[in-house]
Order: sequence, then C-alpha cells, then structure tokens
Amino acid sequence: MKNISILGSSGSIGVQALDFISKTKKEFKVCGLSVNSNIELLKKQIAKFNPVAVSVFSKEDADKLQKWCNEKKYKVKVFFGKEGLNKIASIKQVDMVLSSVVGSVGLEPLLCAIDSGKDIALANKESLVMAGRLIMQKAKEKGVAVLPVDSEHSAIFQCIGKENKKSIKRILLTASGGPFYKSDKNFKDITVEDALAHPTWKMGKKITIDSATLMNKGLEAIEASVLFDVPMDKIDILIHPQSVIHSMVEFNDGCVMAQLSNPDMTLPIQYALSYPERKNCYIKRLNLTEVAKLEFFKPDFKKFKCLQIAYKAAKTGGTMPAVMSASNEVAVKSFIDGKIKFDMIPYVVETVIKKHKVIKSKNISKYFEADLWARKQAENIIKNIEECK
Repeated sequence: MKNISILGSSGSIGVQALDFISKTKKEFKVCGLSVNSNIELLKKQIAKFNPVAVSVFSKEDADKLQKWCNEKKYKVKVFFGKEGLNKIASIKQVDMVLSSVVGSVGLEPLLCAIDSGKDIALANKESLVMAGRLIMQKAKEKGVAVLPVDSEHSAIFQCIGKENKKSIKRILLTASGGPFYKSDKNFKDITVEDALAHPTWKMGKKITIDSATLMNKGLEAIEASVLFDVPMDKIDILIHPQSVIHSMVEFNDGCVMAQLSNPDMTLPIQYALSYPERKNCYIKRLNLTEVAKLEFFKPDFKKFKCLQIAYKAAKTGGTMPAVMSASNEVAVKSFIDGKIKFDMIPYVVETVIKKHKVIKSKNISKYFEADLWARKQAENIIKNIEECK
C-alpha cells in the first residue's frame, strides 16, 4: 500500500486523484489533505478517506474543523497556514506527496516533502519555474523521484522512457491554443468569461487564464527544461487544437515519439501515482477514426506576448523566472477580479521583469525574496493602472 498526501485536495487535480484512489482496491492510503478554504468539501474527504492530518489556510477555519472532527470522533489533526502545508507534506508514514496547489505557495511544502524523502507527483509548475534547478538537485541528493502530473510532461516522460537524454534532438510541447489562437478579437475587449471558456480542458481559473494568454505554455516549457535537463532552445511549441497528442520527443536519428489519448487528466494523474505500473483506466478510449484529423500550427509570439516573455525569462535564468511567475500570478488575479484588462497581463509582467536585477544563487531564500519583491512591484503597477482609469 502506498501512503499519500495531497496538497490541494479541493482543486481539479486533487479531486480527480481522490476519485482514482477511491476506485482502487486498497492500494493507496490517504494520510494527509490540504485545502485553502473549501471546508465543506474537506469534511466529505475526511469522512471518506480518514486521513491522519489535514490543513486549511486560516486558523479560524482550522479551529472550527478540529471541533467538528472531535465531535464526529475522527482522529484527525488539523493544521493551518504555510506551516500546515509543510506538516502535510512531511507526515512520517507518507511515501508520496501529490502537489497540486496553484502558485509559488507550493514551493516550501515541496521542499519539505523532498527533505523528508517523499516521492513527488508534481502538478505545481510554478515551483519548478521559480527554483527548478535547486529542487531537482535536492531531489537527486535525497534519492527522490519527481513524477510529472501535467499531461504534457507526463507525455514527454513516457516518450523518453529509458532513452539516453543525449539522444534527444528536441521536445515538441503541444498546446491547445486556448480560446484565442484563431481569434481576431481585440485583447482589450476580452472578458473574464471569454478567457475562462477553454475549448478542451476543464481547469482552475488561474491555469485557464494562463492558457488563454499562452503563459501556461511558457511555464510548461521552463518546467520541461528543468524536469528533463534539456535547454530551452531544444523545446518547440506546437498549437494542436484537438489535444490528442499531448507532446512529442524527436531523437537524433529522426524518430519522433508521441503519446496520444483523449484529453482527460485522469490518465496522467493515475500514471504518476501508480508508476512504474500501469493500472486500468476508465477514461474514454481514443478512436482515431472519430478524431479524423490532427492539426498543428506555429504559435504567434507577437500576438501572445506572455509566451515571448517566458522564453526570455528562462534564458536569462537566475531569479528572473521566479519574478516572471510571481508577477503573472498577481496580474492574472487582478484580471479575474476586474482590476485590469486582459491585455494588461503581459504589460504588468514585462514591466516588473524590466525592473529586476537578476541574482544567480544556490540560496533558496533569494528566490523567495525575488518572488515577494515581484508581487509588490506588480501590485504597485496595477494600482497605478486603476488610478489612471
């Protein structure tokens, strides 16, 4: 039996992971769960999976939840805040931590999990963008496996298999293109509802907006570079609207390996949790005659400025990717909250990174400092935009 903690159990990835676990025959034991504020869903998860510990964001919610657990006679310890996430990530009996929280908040518990010798199923791309080289080095030192949960990186992982990484010519990272790759709509006029109408995937708000700006694909390119130790100039992005080919790897001999399936996150989640085994999966099986055609287009780096910004930040290195990711988080939230227009997202990010003096350090604290600095800068820029309306 594999003991698991899930960081972000109320999100799309966390919910789907628990659904998979519930269908297995006692092959997994859920030891820890964390949510931000969805206490009612967490109560249902506690009742169903009986974890030893859970975490929520606020102390007030933690106190209420602990009282509820005591009344129901559930032997569950309730933690809160950043310390709570770290506790859930480092429960002694846990073998694997699924990190599916959104944003840089996932970095510290990820490091705690690795320090505690836990294998990682990773769905938190911002951590690798922020300090990926340090994370992978620490995982190597601890003998910890880092297994990708994103569909694209799971595909790359499967395509590479046991091949020599020196034989990789390039990685072809596919993207659905989001709702606007063919649209002539002025980006100033795009509403939150427009941007959240993803044509293929059902995801959380932040990642869906990132998909609309193509920042998500920039983050994924950085993540792929770090995970598979491949330089950014060997990672090409292809718009693939059908979302059937989840990514490809071209080797030096000209062979191209691809992983195909219907777009359903159940498969990469299940693969990461069960690796190296392959379990039966109940998703709809791929029928290529129904798909009929597979299309590919080059992305427009001028139209989707966030993609250009991400590649530039990655090539600069050091603390620049952390600054880019943090300022993007702030900008996306401000767009969702109605504070800025859609076209202001890349403007905010680019303005922040132009102000940043890059630091190249092996001290993880420098990356946390850069993240905090970027957030304050982005907030100030957005405040000025609001005042100028």
